Amino acid sequence: MARVRAASWRTVINGERPPMCFSPEVDFLASGLIGLVGVATLAHVKHSRTVLFAATPIFFALHQFTEGFVWLGLRGAIRQEAQGHLVFLYMLYAQGILPLLMPLAVLLMEPPGWRRRLIGGLTLIGAGLAAFVFRGLVVYPSTACIEHHSIHYDNPGTALSGVAATYVLATCGALILSSHRVVRWFGWLNLAGVIATLVVKGYAFTSVWCLYAAAASVILYAQFRARRIVIPETDPAGAPAAA
Repeated sequence: MARVRAASWRTVINGERPPMCFSPEVDFLASGLIGLVGVATLAHVKHSRTVLFAATPIFFALHQFTEGFVWLGLRGAIRQEAQGHLVFLYMLYAQGILPLLMPLAVLLMEPPGWRRRLIGGLTLIGAGLAAFVFRGLVVYPSTACIEHHSIHYDNPGTALSGVAATYVLATCGALILSSHRVVRWFGWLNLAGVIATLVVKGYAFTSVWCLYAAAASVILYAQFRARRIVIPETDPAGAPAAA
């Protein structure tokens, strides 16, 4: 399912591994902290249509937890067969599930109108991308290796410029189109993270951006606690009761 390249360390100091910018310890710690924030966020949910969006930190926490074990596999601490499955799961969420999950979560919160129609279109695009990525991950071998103290993931079936552009359009585009100001800011924050990651650590984009997005998702706790994401009631005709 997934082929794993052994970790290659660029430098060795006194016979020891160099200090890591990212590591299993960082991923496990981030997973625990973000997971706690996610549980607290769900506790402040007042409307069923916001549950999926409020659960975003928990999904990211589970994702980072998975990468912690990918790190352990690259260090030779777990069996290579298990490591291959973990790489597949990590890439499936990062490249396939996320571009469907994010616009769908925004769509559920959006009141009727032109924004909802556009977000619905992006959700369909995300679904198509999810199917395409799943096929690529199943048909082609995936690889993971340590490069410049980060994990570089690769799959010839998904490492395409068209996939990347569609990915950003579905994930960040749906957030930016939302009528909820907080959701829009979350979208712009993630788009800025995409650009910064491509410039600074483009070779490890999947790993670094997902950690960034996971950390950014904790801001949702404050927004739900302050009830800044409000689902408006609708009249019988389906139009928002208030602008």
